[in-house]
Amino acid sequence: MTSLQAAVRTGSPTLNLALATWVSAINFWAWNLIGPLSPRYADTMDLSSTQASLMVAMPILVGSLGRIVSGALTDRLGGRTMFIGVSLASIVPVVAVGLAGSMESYPLMLVFGFLLGIPGTIFAVGIPFANSWYVPARRGFATGVFGAGMVGTAVSAFFTPRLVGWFGVLPTHLIVAAALAVTAGLCILFLRNSPEFTPNTDPVLPKLRGAMKLRVTWEMSFLYAVVFGGFVAFSSYLPTYIKNIYEFSAVDAGTRTAAFALAAVIARPIGGALSDRIAPKYIVAASLIGTAAMAVLASFKPPADVGSAAVFITMALFLGIGTGGVFAWVAQRSPASNVGSITGIVSAAGGLGGYFPPLIMGITYDEANNSYAVGLLLLAATALAALLYIVVKLRHAE
Repeated sequence: MTSLQAAVRTGSPTLNLALATWVSAINFWAWNLIGPLSPRYADTMDLSSTQASLMVAMPILVGSLGRIVSGALTDRLGGRTMFIGVSLASIVPVVAVGLAGSMESYPLMLVFGFLLGIPGTIFAVGIPFANSWYVPARRGFATGVFGAGMVGTAVSAFFTPRLVGWFGVLPTHLIVAAALAVTAGLCILFLRNSPEFTPNTDPVLPKLRGAMKLRVTWEMSFLYAVVFGGFVAFSSYLPTYIKNIYEFSAVDAGTRTAAFALAAVIARPIGGALSDRIAPKYIVAASLIGTAAMAVLASFKPPADVGSAAVFITMALFLGIGTGGVFAWVAQRSPASNVGSITGIVSAAGGLGGYFPPLIMGITYDEANNSYAVGLLLLAATALAALLYIVVKLRHAE
């Protein structure tokens, strides 16, 4: 028996966490297919800033709300079944968006973009799955590593515009659909639920109502909406932002967005690991301070490339550390039987936090002065409000 066969049969935390992170990365790539191509679509479909923002935000909405359901179902069915199911269910929306993009149909992009939210629900599957494989003292690390599956947004930002340039819109989406199918196959062959996993067969709606009655659910939802929402929003909207402010091509804007997403991905497990050693509230507080400061600096339109890169990559690092810190905090404070339900609600709030900023950025865009200052300052104000809540309300909530 090979070491891989032994790991699959006996259940290796390392193997299962690595494969879960891979599943997350591929699904995040699928979830973020529209954002990197939004400058192209805006030109070919002659879209206004608000129309482009709505198109980018559509997958975020379903990907956010769907996490409530996928988190609760993970408690019942287990991560293995849900990873396979979400990956397979994402194939049709990916192909449909490719068809809509090839046809240059804005109404179809909105409809199919709505359905493209399905792969975004994967996050609520992985957190309870990773938790179940690790002891409490290592769960900050485990959730941080799984959260690094956000690298799929960086992969999408870097490769999607290039693949479209090489092969076209529809073939690019077919490549991603094939990657989802292969990923589901890998899960069938190698992924296993933790021996500690016990299906929770309680009805889903009462479980969700019970989770919603817990104070920890709403506190963590608010904080995650700020840090993860900021990451999702910029990962999706940054290509449009960079094209408008700095007049880069879609490929160059995608490369810079990939750097932003990669910085957040690297920082997330760091935030989780630090939260195993330091109270998570201090990690999250530092993240909010840094995010607010960088948003204010960005509002002054620092020059390309060094100035703007330094500001946005630093912002990404702070947001990434914050996302790792919040979910380490969730793992510490949540009752074990409710982790999936609470995770679903909190991760939904994070996704919804990423739904509104692109719309706000589009609506508040000052075309005369080519400025997104209002939207960036609103982000800074929101981060400072979250910081104030931590300082005033969560002093004794460890």
